[in-house]
Amino acid sequence: MKKISWQIYFGVFLVVLSTIIYLINYLIFNDVAQIFLYLLTDIAFVPIEVLIVTLILHRVLAQREKANMLKKLNMVIGAFFSEVGVHLLKKMVVADVDTQKIRDKLLISADWQDSDFKDAANTIYNFNHTLDIQPEQIEDFKEFLLGKRNFMLRLLENPNLLEHETFTELLWAVFHLTDELGARKKISKEYENDYCHMIIDLQRVYRLLTLEWIAYMHHLKNDYPYLYSFAIRTNPFKAKNTVEIK
Repeated sequence: MKKISWQIYFGVFLVVLSTIIYLINYLIFNDVAQIFLYLLTDIAFVPIEVLIVTLILHRVLAQREKANMLKKLNMVIGAFFSEVGVHLLKKMVVADVDTQKIRDKLLISADWQDSDFKDAANTIYNFNHTLDIQPEQIEDFKEFLLGKRNFMLRLLENPNLLEHETFTELLWAVFHLTDELGARKKISKEYENDYCHMIIDLQRVYRLLTLEWIAYMHHLKNDYPYLYSFAIRTNPFKAKNTVEIK
């Protein structure tokens, strides 16, 4: 109510001020026709002002607000990769029989440009991953993901997360995989169809996770060079990682 009252008082003030200015104009020039001419000219321009404010400026401000929000969401994404994503990628890279075919495209370096990140994303988008995972390895995935379930649930408490469609899709894929694994007491090749279903779920997560990791690395490259340096040194697709700077 206080905000509405303030706006009403301010609006009345502006109307009174405008009336006083027109009155001063009349007292000085004593020309009513000129006053109405300027008044009608101003009124005629109002639709254009509405167009500029509501369509153009509003859209620019909305885009800027969304960009700022997505930048903040990248902090959430960073926490995900620090706690879950990078470790999960490392486990999947070990099981990927075709890692050598894509490794060179994912060895991100300090001198990468926008086009390099785009090429890497296109490579993964069009690549069919083949995972060779034994039951004991899937049990390892199960233990790891169930241990991180509460952390990932807390990520979903952020209402703005739905604005980041690709990351939301990744989270749902990871949750689905976690639920599938958690529902099984034992992972075995005895039931071939079920085992193949597990592999498909893992491959889906692997693909989405890699694409989101590339996008996150691109973000770090543009906005946080010091974090980008560490991320390069801990690249899960490197054959050998050394955190120390040589």
